[in-house]
Amino acid sequence: MIYFRGCVARLKVKEIGDATETILNNAGVDFEYLDEEECCGSVLLRTGYGEDAQKLMEKNIKKFKNQTILASCGGCYRSLKMDYKEILGVELDVIHTSQLFHELISQKKIKLKKSQDKITYHDPCHLGRHLGEFEAPRNIIRNVGELVEMEHHHEKSRCCGSGGGVKSAYSDLSDKIAREKIKEIEKTGSDLITTSCPFCKLNLSNQGQEVWDLSEFILLFLEGVNHERK
Repeated sequence: MIYFRGCVARLKVKEIGDATETILNNAGVDFEYLDEEECCGSVLLRTGYGEDAQKLMEKNIKKFKNQTILASCGGCYRSLKMDYKEILGVELDVIHTSQLFHELISQKKIKLKKSQDKITYHDPCHLGRHLGEFEAPRNIIRNVGELVEMEHHHEKSRCCGSGGGVKSAYSDLSDKIAREKIKEIEKTGSDLITTSCPFCKLNLSNQGQEVWDLSEFILLFLEGVNHERK
């Protein structure tokens, strides 16, 4: 298995990669990193640089060696699973971290401690609406505490404002969308907010909202590991 961290987790929110590595090691999962991981091409593709994205994809394909690819980022997951097939005709074996974590919990390879916390979950657009993965993260949360949903959730969840190149091209709009999302989060009365995409974590955190990636959330409650809240 190759753990493909993605640009945001690899460069800006490195704690996601660190948490994921700890969980995988704790569960006895064998994995490796790419020696020189590059962008998956998602942002280039979403912002209109199709030819550049394709060149990057063709370069990446040579590194995957027919292995299972584990992705932290919803955007990377969508691109590797859908775009590579549509553009290059190559069907990759890709799994998102939320799906693998849920599988490891179901197999009792990792165990989570119970909590009295109320927890809300933000659905990343690419993972949720684009690829229909809503329940794996929620099932993980239910293993810990009470899941409280926002007014808009699942396929109707509001965007964090960061994906698809919006943060880079329209920063003010991105911030406005994030602030509206935070208002909805606050209405839940939750003790913890978690999500499954580094873009979402970063953009909401930049507005002052404490957000835990699902990997960090699991690490908080992972039996046998002492990891305290900041």
